[in-house]
Amino acid sequence: MSATAGHAEEQTNPAGRLGFEPGQVVQELGYDDDVDHELREGIEGITGEELADEEYDDVADGVILWFRDDDGDLTDALVDATSAIDEGAQIWLMTPKTGRDGHVEPSDIGEAAQTAGLAQTSSVNVSKDWTASRLVTPKTAKAGKR
Repeated sequence: MSATAGHAEEQTNPAGRLGFEPGQVVQELGYDDDVDHELREGIEGITGEELADEEYDDVADGVILWFRDDDGDLTDALVDATSAIDEGAQIWLMTPKTGRDGHVEPSDIGEAAQTAGLAQTSSVNVSKDWTASRLVTPKTAKAGKR
């Protein structure tokens, strides 16, 4: 796929900016009526798989976590999300944009991510109402470290 074709797909399907690939299983946490349904459908279109719900009991290739300021403790939600994925997999934290109900301050995201043992690598606008923050579990060097 050319860079131009990839860019065109990102414009028509913002889910393309999240880096998911065909065949991947993406678990969705924090689903509610206010989620962006077009984004969800876009992820499913890319992976060719339905989003796995909170009851999914296998290891997912990635997680989409919808989180609003009044959803409880963000650190706890992130720790729960890491239990569903392998080391190095990504968690996309979806939070309402500034000025929207449930907005989460970027400093709160950074603090919760660090406490949960995650690294924030990027943020992207994925819809009119939601911002996505990419969080990853750090890859640890296991060989030779004791």
